[in-house]
Amino acid sequence: MAHTEAAALSYSSASRPGARVSDGPLLRAQNVYRMLGSGDNVNTILRGVNVNIFPGEYTSIVGASGSGKSTLLYLLGGLDRPTQQRADDDGPFDPPSRIFIDGQDTSELDDAALALVRNEKVGFVFQFHYLLKDFTAQENVCLPMFKLGRLSRSGAMERGAELLKRFGLGDKVKRRANRLSGGEQQRVAIARALANEPRVVLADEPTGNLDRKNGDMVADLFQELFETGQAIVMVTHDIALAQKSSRIITMEDGNIIRDHATEKQTTDV
Repeated sequence: MAHTEAAALSYSSASRPGARVSDGPLLRAQNVYRMLGSGDNVNTILRGVNVNIFPGEYTSIVGASGSGKSTLLYLLGGLDRPTQQRADDDGPFDPPSRIFIDGQDTSELDDAALALVRNEKVGFVFQFHYLLKDFTAQENVCLPMFKLGRLSRSGAMERGAELLKRFGLGDKVKRRANRLSGGEQQRVAIARALANEPRVVLADEPTGNLDRKNGDMVADLFQELFETGQAIVMVTHDIALAQKSSRIITMEDGNIIRDHATEKQTTDV
C-alpha cells in the first residue's frame, strides 16, 4: 500500500468523538495529482493524495512551504481542479484523480455548477481577508448569501448582523471594511465564511497576517466553531495552532506522510 493511502486510512471516522461508522466524508480526495506545465517543464505539486474529511472534524494540514498543503486545500474546496492525465500522455490516472464534495464527484460538474456547490457547501477564510474595502462589514458578510439567493435581501442582512455580533463586531456592522483593524477584518472574513451555513470551513493560514494577540483571538474563534460541530480544515505553519485541532495531516513533497489524531482529541474521547 502506498504511503499516501496508508496515511489516509490511518485516521478513520470511527476514531472521532461521537462518530458513527456510517458517517460519509464531507470532502474526499481520491488519488489526486496536480501538475503545472508540460513536457520537460512539468512541476508535480501533488502526487496521488488520498484523504477523507468527515463531519465534525477540526483538521490541520502542516508541512514546509512547497509541500502542497495549500494546493490540496484549494482542490478540496473546488477552487481548482485536479490533473486528470499523466504528463507522459499515457492516459488517465488509475484510479482516476478525483475530488468529491459532500459525495458529489466534481469532475462531473461544469464551472458554473461547481461554483454553486462551492458557495453552498464550503466556506473559505484566507490569510488576506479579501474584503471589498468600500462595502460595510455587514455587506461583505452578506455577499455569499446574495449570490446563493436562499434568503431575501433583508433576511441576509439580518443574518449578517447576527454573525458579526457573534464575533464581537456588533458595533461595527455599518463600518466600511477599510476602517476596520486587521483582526476585525479577519473576523468579518470568518463571519462571511459561515454566511451560508457551510458543511465545512476551509482556512488557509488564517492567522498568518495577524499579530499574536489577534492571531490568538482568531484561533479561539475556530475552537468555538469546532465545539459547536463545525467541520474545519486549516492550513497553517503554526504548530501551536495545529495542536488545537483534533487531527493533523503532515505533507511533504506533494504526499501525505502522516495523518493522526492529536492529544487533544485523545483526551476528549
